[in-house]
Amino acid sequence: MLRPVITPPVCSSPPPRVPNPDILHHAFPPPCGAPPPTAQPTPAQRARARPPTQERRYVEPGTVTSDIAFEAANEALKSSGIDGESLDLIIVAHNFGDVQRSGGHPDLVPSLAARVKAKLRIAKPRAAAYDLVFGCPGWIQGVITADAMIRAGDIQRALIIGADTLSRISDPHDRDSMIYADGAGATVLEARDTDSGILAHATRSDTLDHSTMLTMGPSYKDEVFLEGLFLKMEGRKLYKYALQTVAGSMQECLDKAGIPLRDVSKILIHQANEKMDEAIINALYGAANLTPPPDVMPMTISWLGNSSVATVPTLLDLIAKQQLDGYAFHSGEIVLFASVGAGMHINAFVYRMP
Repeated sequence: MLRPVITPPVCSSPPPRVPNPDILHHAFPPPCGAPPPTAQPTPAQRARARPPTQERRYVEPGTVTSDIAFEAANEALKSSGIDGESLDLIIVAHNFGDVQRSGGHPDLVPSLAARVKAKLRIAKPRAAAYDLVFGCPGWIQGVITADAMIRAGDIQRALIIGADTLSRISDPHDRDSMIYADGAGATVLEARDTDSGILAHATRSDTLDHSTMLTMGPSYKDEVFLEGLFLKMEGRKLYKYALQTVAGSMQECLDKAGIPLRDVSKILIHQANEKMDEAIINALYGAANLTPPPDVMPMTISWLGNSSVATVPTLLDLIAKQQLDGYAFHSGEIVLFASVGAGMHINAFVYRMP
């Protein structure tokens, strides 16, 4: 059967480290309209109140999203020995375009995919290049899109990139922003006649009642950023939504593939929030009256932060290169990919390792 297979290796480009002490000195005023706290928490208390993210990666000044998207894509092609002229499709999943400075305006024309294709010096006109804006699940949705086009016989090879620079749209005076990071990951999917590869996928969009959980808004210290717009999150509502919906979509995907949950060896889930991800996994296994196996869910948020569309391909890269302690891929094993993010959107796909 013709199925898309991810060609090794997967490549990512984690930028420089930014440890907690570099950001804990910021003032964290309450949101506009919220009552002031009875006492200002200490920096240590603020750190403990957030998920266990000890450091994150921010790009250097002058570097934008399309730059790190190109770096990841270029390395993926070089490392795999794939000629860029053999590509039929280039998708760059992102959410904010190229933003030059904190709170700055997004630059979206031409598309980031067009910029990446030009930097790669790919001349082939039939290699369509376009952007995909789908919240944090964008890279997975790009894979799902390529899967459909490969199965339809429209393309043979696709380059799927996930890249975002959340540091440019993170409010330094919003404690929710402490988990945000920058990153990029790139993968090549190609058609093969095999029983491995992508077995099934699932996607849902809950926009009617949940589209305002992640939006853009002014800084909580607006006298500093008079015209800036930053990512704002209704954290408690988002957490509740994720626990009610994500596990069900993951199970739906497994059911479509005919794969029982107990056969899944690894779950690569978007690194949104360690506590939330653990609760989602517990809900998934609890619904099947199972206990999650130890280490079924690798985590990187403690040292890479939440880099939006880049978290899942980065996980894939680190495990493929055996750079994540205790993890490696094995031929024939079943891996479940999943993500949730702004929209609200949820998606997943089941993958059998070649």
